Amino acid sequence: MVMGEPGREEYKIQSFDAETQQLLKTALKDPGAVDLEKVANVIVDHSLQDCVFSKEAGRMCYAIIQAESKQAGQSVFRRGLLNRLQQEYQAREQLRARSLQGWVCYVTFICNIFDYLRVNNMPMMALVNPVYDCLFRLAQPDSLNKEEEVDCLVLQLHRVGEQLEKMNRQRMDELFVLIRDGFLLPSGLSSLAQLLLLEIIEFRAAGWKTTPAAHKYYYSEVSD
Repeated sequence: MVMGEPGREEYKIQSFDAETQQLLKTALKDPGAVDLEKVANVIVDHSLQDCVFSKEAGRMCYAIIQAESKQAGQSVFRRGLLNRLQQEYQAREQLRARSLQGWVCYVTFICNIFDYLRVNNMPMMALVNPVYDCLFRLAQPDSLNKEEEVDCLVLQLHRVGEQLEKMNRQRMDELFVLIRDGFLLPSGLSSLAQLLLLEIIEFRAAGWKTTPAAHKYYYSEVSD
């Protein structure tokens, strides 16, 4: 089941129970009729458990923020969402120790939110350093030994790397020093992890673009 109307955005919410689906539908259509802090917590909780949903939750959050702003000129939902993101960010090491999947879902979610939320058509400055900190954590040697974390790092850099670099180039340079060191050091990386890291190094070097030759090389390798 997808939620939406013809000509409008659709959101995959089939993994929610019926009551929560109704809550989310109402938040999108009539945000003043529901507890928007509860809605923010529901979306974050679900994003930490469901990596498929965490990949598209930013779109839904953006739509609720727009609907609330249009209806009431307020930002209760956005404030609740950012507060909750900050709480999870502060406890990120505990989250990673408790659940690697939950940690990967959180990084996916915060990058998704960074990608969608805009202030005056610019990414939110408040999210720049937290997103960088998460990516730096994924580039540490103990994370590079886990394919799930390497995969997450590379996917998020494909998604938001160019935007992040525009906001703070120095931190991106530092992140890629870590990535190159991780690729070069014989730390027991899997062949897939090495391939993914090399691909993202070349992707950035080419101006955040995949050249046809690189696409043919890397994606034939990955599919093999």
